[in-house]
Amino acid sequence: MKQLLILGLSGFMLAGSGSKPALAQVGPVPKLLTADAAATHWVDSVFESLNNDERIAQLIMIRAHSNLGADHVKKITKDIEDNKVGGLIFFQGGPVRQANLTNYYQSISQTPLLIAIDGEWGLGMRLDSVISLPRNLMIGAAQDSSLAYKAGKVLGQQCRRLGVHVDYAPDMDINNNPNNPVINDRSFGQDKTQVARMGVEMIRGIQDQDVMAVAKHFPGHGDTDTDSHLDMPVIHKSRAQLDSLELYPFRQAIKAGIASIMMAHLYIPAIDSTPNTPTSISHKAVVDLLKGEMGYKGIVITDALEMKGIAKFYTGGEEAARSLVAGNDMLMLPSSARGSVEAIKRAIRRGEISWNEVNERVKKVLLAKYNLGLNKPQVIETANLAADLNAVTDTLIKEIGRQSITLLKNDNQLIPFKQHTPAKVAVIAVGADVNNAFLQSIKATRPDINTFIFTSRQSPAQVAPVVERLKNEFQAVIIGVHNYGRRPGNNFGISSAERLLVQRLQQEMPSATVVFGNPYAIQYFCDAPTIVAAYEDDDATQKSAVQLLFGQLIPTGKLPVTVCPNFTYGMGIVPATPPPALALQPLEEIAPAKVGMNAATLTKIDILAQDMIAKGAAPGCEILAMKDGKIVYNKVFGHYDYSSNEPVTHSSIYDLASVTKVCATTMSVMKLYDEGKLSLDGTLGDYLPWVKGSNKANLKIRDVLLHQAGLVSFIPFYQGVLMKNGAPDTALFHSYADSIYSRRVAEHLYMKDCYVDTMYQKILESSLKPQQGYVYSDNDFIFLGKVVESITGQKLNHYVRETFYEPLGMNSTGFKPRERFPLSQIAPTESERSFRMQWIRGDVHDPGAAMFGGVAGHAGLFSNAEDLAVLMQMLLNGGTYGGQRFIKEETIKLFTAYNSNISRRGLGFDKPEKNNGKHGEAYPAKSASSLTFGHTGFTGTCIWVDPQSKLVFIFLSNRVCPAGGDNKKLITMHVRENIMEVLYEAMNQK
Repeated sequence: MKQLLILGLSGFMLAGSGSKPALAQVGPVPKLLTADAAATHWVDSVFESLNNDERIAQLIMIRAHSNLGADHVKKITKDIEDNKVGGLIFFQGGPVRQANLTNYYQSISQTPLLIAIDGEWGLGMRLDSVISLPRNLMIGAAQDSSLAYKAGKVLGQQCRRLGVHVDYAPDMDINNNPNNPVINDRSFGQDKTQVARMGVEMIRGIQDQDVMAVAKHFPGHGDTDTDSHLDMPVIHKSRAQLDSLELYPFRQAIKAGIASIMMAHLYIPAIDSTPNTPTSISHKAVVDLLKGEMGYKGIVITDALEMKGIAKFYTGGEEAARSLVAGNDMLMLPSSARGSVEAIKRAIRRGEISWNEVNERVKKVLLAKYNLGLNKPQVIETANLAADLNAVTDTLIKEIGRQSITLLKNDNQLIPFKQHTPAKVAVIAVGADVNNAFLQSIKATRPDINTFIFTSRQSPAQVAPVVERLKNEFQAVIIGVHNYGRRPGNNFGISSAERLLVQRLQQEMPSATVVFGNPYAIQYFCDAPTIVAAYEDDDATQKSAVQLLFGQLIPTGKLPVTVCPNFTYGMGIVPATPPPALALQPLEEIAPAKVGMNAATLTKIDILAQDMIAKGAAPGCEILAMKDGKIVYNKVFGHYDYSSNEPVTHSSIYDLASVTKVCATTMSVMKLYDEGKLSLDGTLGDYLPWVKGSNKANLKIRDVLLHQAGLVSFIPFYQGVLMKNGAPDTALFHSYADSIYSRRVAEHLYMKDCYVDTMYQKILESSLKPQQGYVYSDNDFIFLGKVVESITGQKLNHYVRETFYEPLGMNSTGFKPRERFPLSQIAPTESERSFRMQWIRGDVHDPGAAMFGGVAGHAGLFSNAEDLAVLMQMLLNGGTYGGQRFIKEETIKLFTAYNSNISRRGLGFDKPEKNNGKHGEAYPAKSASSLTFGHTGFTGTCIWVDPQSKLVFIFLSNRVCPAGGDNKKLITMHVRENIMEVLYEAMNQK
């Protein structure tokens, strides 16, 4: 069993058991800051090998280039050998040169160096011969957040190949100031939910490659018109405004397990009004707000301390000391490494910070180094390096270009241009210097089209002749706007002649304009009758624009920012495409009295939860209730296990067990029924060819959903793979994964992939007794999960995530959570004494679902409470949420009604007993109406929705921890039923 050790951090305001402070929260411990015994041993041994100066130096990151020659290399070498700095941040240069220098610098360093780069759009941002990814604003225009994940994955892959451990990405600022000179198109946009959604996915993409992501610039640099590289920006916003907007993406990043957050050099009086105190050196910003109220447990790093936003006030190393005293963990680019060490020692002598605090942060950094693999030598292979770095970008760049391109206006209906319609069309590339890919692609598509170039060097006097010629010789014109700047200064570098030409052509003849680059520049062309935002000016984007112009590409992008009154955030003509991803608002938490519930009565839930823990029914839980679409109760209690080391938090993710049946499989079946792709009177044989010829082929989908098809309750697959000593058969299981043993069942336990076929065969060969009536069966939903996969052509986990969870903003919900979250965020289940013989944490508790690889129709789903509440509220809303319809209302009513004469079941959903509470125990609560629907899970979970009372009730626990299903106290004590009944009682005591 792997024991997780978590470094304690000072300055945290922890939520007490059973309560949620007004502002404070407890975030998860990032994966890079969790440790087993080996990690702790390495950290301690390295720490003990360092003297006090060297320990401080571990917190310092200095600048490095691979293009500044021998003198620069000597300077870096001296800082490594004499000052023992902890890491390097590489800037401009080339990939092979950087690799060679990294190998050299690592070889001379006493302690392995943490290598970082500021590569928000890839290594091409800093290095020659490497292709860059698009800026975040272009990704924000796309409606598919998987693109952000893929972009993050590419960033991580590039970094790993070049020996880089930290990428200072992504930018999580909300750019709501068009004149922002420093953030601008580095942001995903102006909408906080879109920024958070895209940013979180990029974080996961980076960190899934074992690279440290850095969310920046806390607490939000988007609403500034001053460049903090040159001066200190001031943000005059109230704390409430910051909470509702700028801080939102960072809260979501914390929930998602971001490893590091970068502090900005901003003066924000609402946070700290001390003169000349940017947030980067403000104890109130770093400790009180970020580490305290927001519960952040990762590494906090300063923005560059050489920037004028702080250097105008402090220098000589004093800026580093101020930053460390304020609560930062790492110090980026101080003015002097030696000066910083000395200044920090002076601060220690003055009592401003203790050695214990410094040493705690040093160990924190060393632990991150260990988890990034720096406990072992890392030598970068330079052969084919540039080719390897570029190999991962090409396909993604094209995909982002296709999905982001935005048709903002098409009043003259020129787009799509038809063959030879209009008869004579010209295209002019304004600002181009050469016959670029845009012109070449148009010519290849329509050879009859004439091409022209108007460079930025041409004068206003040359505009009129060009306009007259085009008006006289052509019936329409396509205008490409190219080669302008990315920043708002000096009109983005678009000359007065270029602006005049475009505006006159738009006014005087039928035209379609494509703006290649920062969309804020569209502000100069807001009266265009037809205009396209293309976001970048590279070959791939230019070719995508041509495909759009000539009907080969359907636009799917949405404008991520407002550029003028005519073109505002979210605009974009999207014909005949799936609905766009939502800009969802978080669930609102209100006082119970506002929806007619008695708050004092609800405190009885606290007592029931505490009694549950005290009597050993479950070590902890989260309970959430919603009335009329608002959260009225949301509290956490207890710990992950009875050791009381890890408290349950609002970010905790639980194994939902059989709740999977409704929140994944039934949801999918409902959607396919909606779309006419699945018939309730169809049979398993209609959808699963491998079932044909068995006695399961003619089982109707309706009966399978109702658990009355005659299938056995479950098959203990694991019993058939055990040897005489009780251990898994070594012929079927390996301790590591390879191409044959690829199905993860648990830690160091991988099953032979082909054995899954044997499991399905066992189901086909199992007895069938239709006459037995209602028998609750896992096998019913194993079949249904495969039906969904057969119809959609997608794995169940991918289908539900793309169809429901991702559009609904349910970031925590999904299968195989270890792939997306640190273990510290996932509640453990059983200390299993048979089959897997280990502590089960992050792998599905159900052994059958585990043998299926963690994804099955009956079990395997994990989630936190708030995300489940969103899904249930969507059903309560009649299938809509955030303005988008997911399922038809009549479908929900059909599936959640009583559908059987022999049981209480709905189609997939569980329901109250038909004579609920009249002849014995109540289920799920005595006062639950007959409209109520939901499900319970073996691990101690439940979800219930009562449309009559407009009530949503979520209960998540791990009652099987640690002894397994033998602990039935949660059931015998009727904990869930009693808590739900309190909700009804509170409604009746207004």
